[in-house]
Formats: sequence, structure tokens, C-alpha cells
Amino acid sequence: MSQSTTTRIRRAAAIAAVAAVGVSLAACSGGASGSGSGSGGGSSAKEPQSFTFAFSEANTKDNSLEQVATAFEKLHKGVKITIQKLPAESVGQAIATRVQGGNAPDVFAAESGIGQVNAIQPWAKAGLLLPITDPAVTTALKPAGLSQFQYGGKTYAVSRGSGLNGIIWNADAAKSIGVNLTDSSTFQDVLSGCAAAKAKGKSLFGLAGAVPPNPGILAQIIATSTVYGPDQNWNTERAAGKVKFATTAGWKQALEAIQTMYKQGCFQPGATGAGFDALTNGASSGQFFGFFAPGGAAASVNAASGGHVHLTVLPLPSPSGTTYASVSSDQVVAASAKTKSPKLVQQFLSYIAGPDGQKVVSVGVGYPVGTKDASALPDTYKPVASILTSPNVRSFPSIEWTNGKISNDLGAGVQGILTGQKTVAQVLDQLDTDWG
Repeated sequence: MSQSTTTRIRRAAAIAAVAAVGVSLAACSGGASGSGSGSGGGSSAKEPQSFTFAFSEANTKDNSLEQVATAFEKLHKGVKITIQKLPAESVGQAIATRVQGGNAPDVFAAESGIGQVNAIQPWAKAGLLLPITDPAVTTALKPAGLSQFQYGGKTYAVSRGSGLNGIIWNADAAKSIGVNLTDSSTFQDVLSGCAAAKAKGKSLFGLAGAVPPNPGILAQIIATSTVYGPDQNWNTERAAGKVKFATTAGWKQALEAIQTMYKQGCFQPGATGAGFDALTNGASSGQFFGFFAPGGAAASVNAASGGHVHLTVLPLPSPSGTTYASVSSDQVVAASAKTKSPKLVQQFLSYIAGPDGQKVVSVGVGYPVGTKDASALPDTYKPVASILTSPNVRSFPSIEWTNGKISNDLGAGVQGILTGQKTVAQVLDQLDTDWG
């Protein structure tokens, strides 16, 4: 993929690749009312009661976006939503091209913030997005960090839900070799688990080291604890020139921790040159017990397995200090400023943001935005309930980065560190150059 391809799109591609291994892993062991404003169609008869909705599906079992469209149609008699499904690996660039070219779908999946190719804020600045005026939407988005969905004080997108970025973990399979990681495990526990797996001729984790998103996700997951845990305003400080990647000890710790994991045999043989197919093959042969991805992948794999496997989500223990959970709500739905059905489209976005819509659409991501009740979390998140409802939560780092090249060079840089072609210092210097 090109350097402009973003972290989140690559993360979706990672899910798509790994979701196929579900069965094989088993072998290893609306507004406040939830319906938008108004009743019936709820919009003026002068505008069309139809619109297009474009998105990708990371795998065939994740149909949450299609389901939320169907649910809205049932609530609004006579409304027709035309679904446009796009390839997962190219959806970000495809949407960006259409939005910037003036022929955007009425409604489409995108990303929050500014640091990704299909991020909403540059489009909002250019007047390409439809502002959302329902005050209930603003209220619903506040727990996720309102600024990432806004530009100039106006809201332009709604979140699909919140999810933890961490280890997608097969606890039953790992216990068969005497390894039991939890949300209170330490980094030393991870290294001990790597040794235990290696002694059995296996690896604790699978890593697609040759595909930048996978090692990039791993680096950001660790940096959530080592960088953003002690300094949650690090991105703001970097933008102000007060800190740098190269001079922040936490970034050095994060990359050195991956280097340590590699030397301790935590990843499968050949990990540095591995693609997504290695994750599939390694899982099908029972060679590892977890991989790194957004938490929605756990539900996707579980569904793909037909109930034969139960994966859960865990944070990766910090190599230094307190472990923080990387939680993001950056997968969003936005609308074109050129839509001919602005009132209807706004009702749809309000429905997605509301409690009824979140119950449907968040399944593909994790859990509804703002969930604080541990009992309301899906089964895949039960092992991390205590940390998700604690102060030890941070957003996914790259949401506020200035461009997608930073994410790409981070992932590629990790591969270079593991192969000995780059030093930690060289990678961090490159990230500072990318920031601009």
C-alpha cells in the first residue's frame, strides 16, 4: 500500500485477514430517543426519501453497518437506503477520492480527526461535509472526546462505537500450555509466556511484520502506556513543538519492548517477513495464541468460527509502569454536503449516535460509546471490564497525528528494527521528520 494509506484502513485490512482464521483458532484449543427527530419519514416530502450509504466490511460476518441501515428503514416507512460496499483495503482512498472529487455518497464510513487519508476534519474545513445539528448527537459523542468529530465548533460525524486496541487472545488455547494472561498481567508475564510457548515449539503471538499496519498497531498499543499514559497531552505538545518522538523516553521504551519480545521469541519464526497469510497459516496450525488488532476482530473471529472459539480482548502489559488501555472511537459515519436529502440523512446519523443505533452498529467495533457499566460490555470485553471503567484509558495515538505517513513509517520502522536495518533512534527521527 502507498504511504498515504492510513492506519485505520490498514487495521481494517488486518481484521479482514485474521477473521478468516476463526475456525482454525478453535482447533488450537438516533438521538436521545434512538430514532432521530420527528416521526415516520420525519423529513420534508420535498426532498428524496432515499440516500446512498458506502462502506466496507472487514469480513463477511461483520454486517453491523448494513444492519443499522435496515433498522433505520424499518423505523421510517418509505425510506430507502442504497448500500454501496467497497473493498476493505482501498475504501479509505476510494472514499477520499469521491469526496474530494465532488461525487461522494450521501453517507459514508470514514475516520475521525485529521491524521488519516479519510479523516473528516480536512473535508469539513473544505466545506465538503454536512454539519449535524442535533444537540443529542453532541451529547452522545462527548464520552469519546468530542473534538475529533468536530471542526470549527460544528459536528460532522458520529462514532460507530468504541473499542480496545490490544491483544486478540485465545485464553483456552494458551492455558493448554500453562499461559494465562489477564488485564493485570505484567510485561514479565508476557515474556514468561513467550518462553513457555517456545518450549512447546510454538509462539505466543503472530505478527505480520512485513505489513506496516500490524507492527504499527503493536507499537502504538505499547506507547499508549509508555507515552500517553503518563502524558495524555503528548500529541498536543508535539504539535506545539514542545516534545519530539526522538527525545521522548516512552517512545524509545515502546520500540525497545518490541525488540525484546522479538529476541525472546514471542513472535512466530519468520515474523519480520510475514504477511497476513502467515497469521492465517500460523493460527490454522496452532502455532500461536494471539495477535494484535482492534477489539472488533475478536467478535468477528468468534462469529466466523460458528461458536467453536471464544476469543477475548486484552491490553498489552506495559514494559514500564502502569498499563493503559488503548480505546478509540475513530470509526465514524459522515455525510456529504451535497446530499439531496439532508434532513433524512441527519436523522440517520442521529439514529446511529443514539442508544438504539449504537446497540446495532457498535457490534462491529466493540461496544456503544459511553458505556461505563461493566455488565453492559460484550462477552469479548469482560476480561478488561475493570480497566475500561477505570481512569487508565487513552485514545489511539495516531488519531491526532498530522498525516498517515507517520503511521506507515512507524510500522515499517519496527520491521527495520527487528531485521537490524534500522535503529530505534533512526525510526524516531523519521517520525519527527514526517510530522513536519
